[in-house]
Amino acid sequence: MNDAASGGARVTYLGADGSHSPSPHLGFGIDVGGSGIKGAIVDLRTGSFVGERHRIATPQPATPDAVARTCAEITDHFGWTGPVGITVPGIVRDGVVRSAANIDPTWEGVELQPLFGSHLGGRTVVGLNDADAAGLAELRFGIGRDTLGPIDESGTVILLTIGTGIGSALFHNGGLVPNTEFGHLEVGGKIAEHRASAKVREDKGWSLSKWARKFSRVLTHYERIFSPDLFVIGGGISSKADIWLPMVTIETPIVAAELRNTAGIVGAAMAVDEGLRM
Repeated sequence: MNDAASGGARVTYLGADGSHSPSPHLGFGIDVGGSGIKGAIVDLRTGSFVGERHRIATPQPATPDAVARTCAEITDHFGWTGPVGITVPGIVRDGVVRSAANIDPTWEGVELQPLFGSHLGGRTVVGLNDADAAGLAELRFGIGRDTLGPIDESGTVILLTIGTGIGSALFHNGGLVPNTEFGHLEVGGKIAEHRASAKVREDKGWSLSKWARKFSRVLTHYERIFSPDLFVIGGGISSKADIWLPMVTIETPIVAAELRNTAGIVGAAMAVDEGLRM
């Protein structure tokens, strides 16, 4: 399915040699999620979408080839001809997927450039962890844009994405420490994301107040280990932050992310523009 009818609009500029290429201030990002794969053209000056995003349901099983074909459909929908940033729900090092806890196990060991390049007409692809992408976007264009002050330049910020699991992005002195995967840490004898993810809350039918108590325990553990200056909480749960944030019992300042479901796409586009190699 798709949730936008952008008409497959092609956003290009005419180069000096007469060729048509993506505008230099635009990027393209795709966010691979458990239920949907979403892509959009991003204005890298503002972090906003150019037109609407395009979404296709994640194929089941979400094997590398099936996901790559879906990403090609999304890219073709926009007529995008330039490099593509793509998030992966796992550890990505030197362009290779090193873990597959929240995606099909056949992803482990996959080289992203050959996989996606073969489906995307040889385009350059930059792959990175999905929470890292969300963190990059949030600190540039979301909560970090005008409310963090000096903390995005000096200090430790932990962004957590609450969804099927608990994704994490760690920033110190403004720099990303990639592939942290804090959701896999053990808290009180239980894996953190098995204790307080949005999926666990939904499966168990918990109220927000009960989930906030479970989540507080996870955050307290992270406090003790990492001594952060700020927690930023993203994912769908952030839309209800006015309800559950006052119930969280930790010492560290905590705020809801602003970009919500756009952050992964924006961060993926940023990764291409900044030449990041995770």
